[in-house]
Amino acid sequence: MSPDPIAETVASLMPKAKAELTELVAFKSVADFEQFPRSESEAAANWVADALRAEGFEDVALLDTPDGTQSVYGFLPGPAGAPTVLLYAHYDVQPPLDEAAWATPPFELTERGGRWYGRGSADCKGGVIMHLLALRALKANGGVPVNVKVIAEGSEEQGTGGLERYAEAHPELLAADTIVIGDAGNFRVGLPTVTSTLRGMTLVRVSVDTLEGNLHSGQFGGAAPDALAALVRVLDSLRAEDGTTTVDGLTSDEAWDGLQYDEAVFRKDAKVLDGVELIGTGTVADRIWARPAVTVLGIDCPPVVGATPSVQASARALISLRVPPGVDAAEATKLLRAHLEAHTPWGARVRTEQIGQGQPFRADTKSPAYAAMAEAMSEAYPGEEMQYAGQGGSIPLCNTLSSLYPNAEILLIGLSEPEAQIHAVNESVSPEELERLSVAEALFLRKYAAN
Repeated sequence: MSPDPIAETVASLMPKAKAELTELVAFKSVADFEQFPRSESEAAANWVADALRAEGFEDVALLDTPDGTQSVYGFLPGPAGAPTVLLYAHYDVQPPLDEAAWATPPFELTERGGRWYGRGSADCKGGVIMHLLALRALKANGGVPVNVKVIAEGSEEQGTGGLERYAEAHPELLAADTIVIGDAGNFRVGLPTVTSTLRGMTLVRVSVDTLEGNLHSGQFGGAAPDALAALVRVLDSLRAEDGTTTVDGLTSDEAWDGLQYDEAVFRKDAKVLDGVELIGTGTVADRIWARPAVTVLGIDCPPVVGATPSVQASARALISLRVPPGVDAAEATKLLRAHLEAHTPWGARVRTEQIGQGQPFRADTKSPAYAAMAEAMSEAYPGEEMQYAGQGGSIPLCNTLSSLYPNAEILLIGLSEPEAQIHAVNESVSPEELERLSVAEALFLRKYAAN
C-alpha cells in the first residue's frame, strides 16, 4: 500500500513547522498587559496575519475586540458551492509562572526527549501551526476543497470575552457550516480523540470583614472575630469530607457515559503524590467531566514571612466553579454566591462579586462532520478508532458560536494531551501528535467536502 500523499506532504513540512512554532513561541503574548507588554501580543497577531496572507487568505484583518486585544481573521475561498469551515485557535498564552522552574526558557522552543518545550507550544500556538499544516498539505495535493475561515483569538486564556462580544456584534463574520476548535487534545498520545463536552466556569470573589482594623492577637484573640478564620470556614463548606463539591442546590452525582479514565493513569497524569488520595466519588471521568468542581484559586491574607501576631480584620478569596453540561452557569453562579453568604459564620459581613462566567458545552456527535472526522482520524492514526471524551476546562467561545450558528457542527480537537502540561511549567507538544492531527484535519476537510 503506497503512502498517503497528504501524510507524506505533512511529514515533509515538519521542519518548517518547527521553525515557525519557534518564532511564534518566542512572543511573550500573555494578554495581561499589567504583566507583559502589549507589543508582544501585537507582534504575535501580526505573525499570524502574515502567515495567513502567505497562504493566499483574503480579507486578513486584525480585529480590535472590546477587551482591548486583537483577534486575527482571514478567509480562503474554495470551489463554488463548497461548504465553509471555520478553523479556530488562539495565540495568547498563560504566564510562564515560575520561570526558574522551567528546564529550558519558556519562550524558547527547545527539543528534549522527543518533545518540543515552550509556553504555548500545545496551548494553543501549536494549534495555529496545525491549521496551517493541514491547509498546506491540501494545497499541495489538489487544493483546499472547502471555503476556509480562520480566527486566532488574542485573549482566550484571560477569559475576558473580547472575541465573543465581537462575534455577537458581527454575526456574519464567523458564520460557517462546520467549526473546528483546535484548542482541545487527545485523551493520551496516539489515541485520536474529539472533545464532545466542556464544563463551563464561573469566577466569584468573596470578601469577609469582621473588624475596623487588625488587632493584637494576644490582647483580643479568642473573642475578637478573625476574618481569615471566618473565610477558612466558608471555603471549607464548599467540600464534603471526601472532597466532593457541595454547593447548596447544585447536584453532584452525574455520571459520564463514554471513554473512561483509569485511576492509576489519572494519578500519573496529575502527578498526585504517593499516599495522597483522590477527592470525590464515582469514576474519575464522572468527577472531571460530568460534575461540578470548586477550586480556591487564591486567598488574600498575610504571607508567612513577615506576618505579625494579629487578628485579621478582612480577608478575601477568588473561587472557581466548573459547571457541567446541563447546568446553566448563571444559575450556578447564583447558587455559589448564596452558599457563600449563607455559610459565613459569626455574623461577619460578606460580599460576593462575579468576576467571569462561561457556559458549558455539549456537541452533537451524530452529525455528518463527526462521521467525516472519525474516518479521517482512523486513517491518520492507523489501528485506532476516534474516541469521545469530555474536558474539564471551558472554552466560552463554543457557546457563543453555538448560539450564533445553531446549525453549525462544532468539533474540538487539538494538541493538549496530558503530557503537554498546559498551564504548568515545562509545557510541551508532541511533534508526532502535531503531524498526525494535521494529517487528520486535512483528510477531514477533504472527506467533509465530499459528503
